[in-house]
Amino acid sequence: MLDRLYLPLLALAALAAVGFSMVWPQGLGDRSPAPFGHTPVQQTPAMKAAMDRETEASEKRIRQARDAVRDLQAQALSPNQ
Repeated sequence: MLDRLYLPLLALAALAAVGFSMVWPQGLGDRSPAPFGHTPVQQTPAMKAAMDRETEASEKRIRQARDAVRDLQAQALSPNQ
């Protein structure tokens, strides 16, 4: 294809892609401006509650692991053994 045709078409396609991305729903990120898009799944109350529960459970597991390591280190350094 001639460059005289190809490059303008490529520039037009790039501009169309930029314009299209400004109005198309953004998936799980922020909501697109009205009237496009919907409330993202991660911003629904049920999903927020599930994410909070998962975060709390993860933090609890991390605390338990740190406490276990701390106890093992204390037992290893204890002169009573």
